[in-house]
Amino acid sequence: MSEPVGIRRKRLLHRSRYRGFRESDILFGRFVDLWLDRLDERELDQFEALIEEGDQDIYAWVQGTLPLPERHDNEVFARFRAAKTDTVERADP
Repeated sequence: MSEPVGIRRKRLLHRSRYRGFRESDILFGRFVDLWLDRLDERELDQFEALIEEGDQDIYAWVQGTLPLPERHDNEVFARFRAAKTDTVERADP
C-alpha cells in the first residue's frame, strides 16, 4: 500500500528542515515553503530522490562546483537551485 500524499509531504517537510547541515536546512526549507504543496507524484519522487543525497554533494551541485548528475537534471532541481537566491544570501549576515 502506498503512502498517502499528505503524509508523504509531511515526512518530506520534516526531513527537509532537519538535515544537520545549516546550508542544506536553509535551501531545503526555502524550497519546501515555495513548492512542496504544489509537487505532483512524479515531482515528489524526484524531490525524494534528491533528499536522499548527501548534503555536501547537493550544496556543490547548487553552487555549480560539482557537475549535476543526470538523475537530478529535472524541473524539481531547477526550482530547488532557483530557491537558493532567497536563502543562502539571507542566511549570511
